[in-house]
Amino acid sequence: NTAANLVFIPTPAVGHIMSTVELAKVIINRDQNVSIAVLIINPPHSILALTTYIESLSKNAIERIRFIQVPQDKTPPKLDSKAPFMSFYEYINSHCKYIRNIVADMMNYQSGSCKVVGFVVDILGTGMIDVANEFNLPTYVYFTSNAAFLGFKVHFETLFVDQKQDLIELSNSEGEIDIPSFVNPVPMKVFPELYQKHDGLDFLVCAIGRMRKAKGILINTFLELETHAINWFSGTNFPPVYPVGPLLNLEGVAGKAHDRDLFRWLDSQPPSSVVLLCFGSMGFFDEAQVNEIARGLEQSGQRFVWSLRRPPPVDQSFEVLPDDYDDLEEGLPEGFLQRTSGIGKVIGWAPQVALLAHEAVGGFVSHCGWNSMLESLWFGVPTATLPIYCEQQMNAFEMVVDLGLAVDLKLDYKINVFNPEGDMVIVTADEIESGIRRVMTDNEVREKVKEMGKTSRATLAKGGSSYASVGYLLQEIMSNIICS
Repeated sequence: NTAANLVFIPTPAVGHIMSTVELAKVIINRDQNVSIAVLIINPPHSILALTTYIESLSKNAIERIRFIQVPQDKTPPKLDSKAPFMSFYEYINSHCKYIRNIVADMMNYQSGSCKVVGFVVDILGTGMIDVANEFNLPTYVYFTSNAAFLGFKVHFETLFVDQKQDLIELSNSEGEIDIPSFVNPVPMKVFPELYQKHDGLDFLVCAIGRMRKAKGILINTFLELETHAINWFSGTNFPPVYPVGPLLNLEGVAGKAHDRDLFRWLDSQPPSSVVLLCFGSMGFFDEAQVNEIARGLEQSGQRFVWSLRRPPPVDQSFEVLPDDYDDLEEGLPEGFLQRTSGIGKVIGWAPQVALLAHEAVGGFVSHCGWNSMLESLWFGVPTATLPIYCEQQMNAFEMVVDLGLAVDLKLDYKINVFNPEGDMVIVTADEIESGIRRVMTDNEVREKVKEMGKTSRATLAKGGSSYASVGYLLQEIMSNIICS
């Protein structure tokens, strides 16, 4: 009956912390003998959405989960826009000494009836494995994206370390490559831009090398969705994989009070008649692309809700997130709001979960962040893919080509968020119109998405595959008490 205390260390980003908190809730709800300390690292730049979320965690206590703010150096390492991933990794590692002190205090004050039994970190925090090792504690890595993309990273690291391949040359070449965790050959054009540069590859090799030292890998996915990728891992020498998803923050489903007019309008629309356009916390477009999206929407004649965000200043695109326009007409073609007032709504920040949950929403034009893909499946709303950055092009490829659960609007569209003035592809109004029409009328994709939505809910319930996977994980965690 000894209680187990786990130390969670999420990356200081809204999506990572939210997903980590959902994982913590699942674990404590399954076992009354587990408690969790979530160590919150301050982000390198103040982000209002993250600050607000962290404050809400402190106010709304969750039994057996406590949140501890990690101190930081007076002058922490600065992020480098030319090496964003390695500099962010080093920023997180600069907190190791403070986390060591927090864990030492926890160990000193633990009793025989409650023991610290392990760390759970995410891929940007794998440097914390060294801290866990100092206390002879195992580390589990929580991967907030999908199994196929993790398999891509593992395969790439193997090509570099074991086969000495030039990955920069490979990433910048044309054609396709077999990635064992994907069903179909993957075109190089959907590779994340960060792996076409030394910083991204340095981070990949470093992080995957560290992950190999973990006791297990938890992934925000489920067996029925990514059967091929998850089964591939079982034949490798990578640590055991535990599919524990979909882990989603669904509290916003009921939160309609913040925009009553929008939801009143949705309530008056026919079922599955509205397309939602929403592109994540870092999603923004320049004026030329906004104009094409606006024209495409007008040409389609489709009812819509469009979340339009103002781009950050060009010289601060690495430090500042997009925000809302003071006046939406600033960012739109002249007369657009007037011409579409009968069929659509343009808004700033979007309550995405509440919108996807609304019966009037029948299609989703998305940046293809993994949380958004899981939300679209959960609510049975098919997606038209317009990926923007990081691994989103590969998410889009898996959803469209491997799984048949989305419609291809533009698989290889991307914006360099670290250098917005670089070369950009423009998605034309005709392409936007076509993608919107197809996502609203492709009944085969719609039915597949609805079926996968039912499966995604069942997998977390007793008897489901993720329910079982969490059970195996807890058995493993509790065995650490016996061994300690």
